Order: sequence, then structure tokens, then C-alpha cells
Amino acid sequence: MKNRLEELRKERGIKQEELASAMEVSRQTIGSLENGRYNPSILLAFKLARYFGMNIEEIFIYEEEKHEEK
Repeated sequence: MKNRLEELRKERGIKQEELASAMEVSRQTIGSLENGRYNPSILLAFKLARYFGMNIEEIFIYEEEKHEEK
């Protein structure tokens, strides 16, 4: 799943540490989210969306995997 977290955070001049503190997670968690190594819990996704005043879908981009037909 892709996301716009880093872009949104930088647009607003927020440091990873500040966002982590507001979300009650570690800075490493924010870094992992931004790098696409970690998908947030639904609770964290809602908290991030509320923090930025956006819908979850505006921050997190879900891409379905394409399965080959047998």
C-alpha cells in the first residue's frame, strides 16, 4: 500500500518526531510508514487522517494485487 504521509508531513513542516508524538508511536514507526515497509493499523490510519484533516483514502492508496487466471 502506498501513502502520501511524508509529502503531507513535509508540506506542513512537521518533523517525524512531532508526528510520532502526536500519534503516540515511535519515530521509527513513522519512518517505516513513509518508506512503505509498514502498513498502519486501522486505528492509526484513522488517527493520521484526523490529524491531517483528510479521509484515509486521501493519505493511503490501496492497490489490489492482480491475480492471474488459471
